[in-house]
Amino acid sequence: MKWFRRKNEQSWEVVGCECIDPPLIIIIIILDLDILRVRDTSTCGTYIFDLGKRSPQGSDYTNAVLFARQQLIEEIVKSDYNVLLFESWTLILYRKGKSHRIEVQYAGRPAYVSGKTPPLRPPPFMAVLESQHLFS
Repeated sequence: MKWFRRKNEQSWEVVGCECIDPPLIIIIIILDLDILRVRDTSTCGTYIFDLGKRSPQGSDYTNAVLFARQQLIEEIVKSDYNVLLFESWTLILYRKGKSHRIEVQYAGRPAYVSGKTPPLRPPPFMAVLESQHLFS
């Protein structure tokens, strides 16, 4: 199969990227959960947010990661899991002319915890996005 691209069409260029993959052992110790089962593999979702010609703001990055996480949690609940262990995320900012796009890849290991589900904590290392000069 051949792929053709219009000669006058611009490609999306990467403006910035941030990847968060925290240590696994610390999360289990901190949570102190009664884990009944854990899925063999991690689950990953990729979510794209088109901002149009509007320049991205700091809250756009945070909201994109939070939305991606919520969508992934909704997916694992359909498979009879109720928490994500070992969460990680990657945020990429693209630009094509004056248009911007944010891509978030969110991953985590689904697990089932007995009893009351622990309160939802924020995604790991979200403060990185607040102090990020990479996307300026």
